[in-house]
Amino acid sequence: MTTAVELSKSQRAYQWIKQRIVEQEFTPGYRLVLGSIASDLGMSVVPVREAIRQLEAEGLVTFERNVGARVSMVDDSQYRFSMQALSILEGTATALAARSLTADDLRAARAVNELMVETLAHFDPRRFTALNQEFHAVLFGKCANPRILELVNAEWGRLGHLRDSTFSFVPGRAQESVKEHEEIVRLIETGAALRDIELAARRHRSATLDAYLIHEHPDEALGLPAF
Repeated sequence: MTTAVELSKSQRAYQWIKQRIVEQEFTPGYRLVLGSIASDLGMSVVPVREAIRQLEAEGLVTFERNVGARVSMVDDSQYRFSMQALSILEGTATALAARSLTADDLRAARAVNELMVETLAHFDPRRFTALNQEFHAVLFGKCANPRILELVNAEWGRLGHLRDSTFSFVPGRAQESVKEHEEIVRLIETGAALRDIELAARRHRSATLDAYLIHEHPDEALGLPAF
């Protein structure tokens, strides 16, 4: 009989704070008072400080001398960097996981994608984004490289802070996105070359970033290099 691994105090504090950042209970600029958080969690400030350091390393928190810790402000350049990084990391993770995915996994991915299609009639960007993350998690979840998985999940978490939903800005991108999902699943299902699967996943992520930049920064987007 196996038992669940108990989280350390710093891990509990990390998850507690991060969840509130992602769900925007702690909004950009919100001051994180270590003593208050420690009191809420029933622990000393030491593990809370460790959690804050980890969140700072992920870019979700900033720390200033004589000011303390605050939730990081939204920054378009940081969003762009995260999307570019995720394009490469998620593409690699999807390719590495492809040969381990079963027929049941692919059916699960298609089922999520069908739910995404259903949301298009009465579009809810938050719901669509949550399903989008669920879809991709099925495809890259069996990546055998734990470091790549860790990096992918970190970038997803950072994106949740930087943008509630990209599709709020470019809802028209959602329809193209579900079509590209089906193509990625088809490539995996038919045993396509891993390079082709990786490129399809990368281009899918890049296309969402490009759509956002064209909408928000049309002058800059005209000169964007392909990657």
